[in-house]
Amino acid sequence: MGRILWAPWRMEYVGAEPKGCIFCLMPQEARDEENLILERAALSFVSMNRFPYNTGHLMVAPYAHVPGLEELSDEAIKEIMGLLKKSLSCLNAALRPHGFNIGVNLGKAAGAGFDQHVHVHIVPRWSGDTNFMPVVADTKVLPEALKATYQKLRQSFAATPQARG
Repeated sequence: MGRILWAPWRMEYVGAEPKGCIFCLMPQEARDEENLILERAALSFVSMNRFPYNTGHLMVAPYAHVPGLEELSDEAIKEIMGLLKKSLSCLNAALRPHGFNIGVNLGKAAGAGFDQHVHVHIVPRWSGDTNFMPVVADTKVLPEALKATYQKLRQSFAATPQARG
């Protein structure tokens, strides 16, 4: 029998299939903490990934429900880049990562989980943050609960001014 990793806090996510587009639904609700939304701007917003690749995994998404960057206005692209810049500053201040992976998955074939709503992933990285668990047990171990990371990042976002183009 294989090893068991006890993670009872993950139960709330088991079978949690969204009814619709999360990037459209989350910002319509007045539940930013529950939805892990850290920052709202006029055309886009920043949220934590509920199923992160690493601690502090963020996403920047427009409110517009479009599949690609080319459908966004120049103003939306500029705002998303400003939020990306602010997110990096906030992550550096709150979590002190050693680096970042930043990317956009366009289309299912490129790995997009929500391929009809473009969004940018920001994944903080630390030297040595990879270990045997993903290789041997197909399990990623995150050292901090989502709510604790949210509180740290929320404070950082509140203290950091919006980046200007």
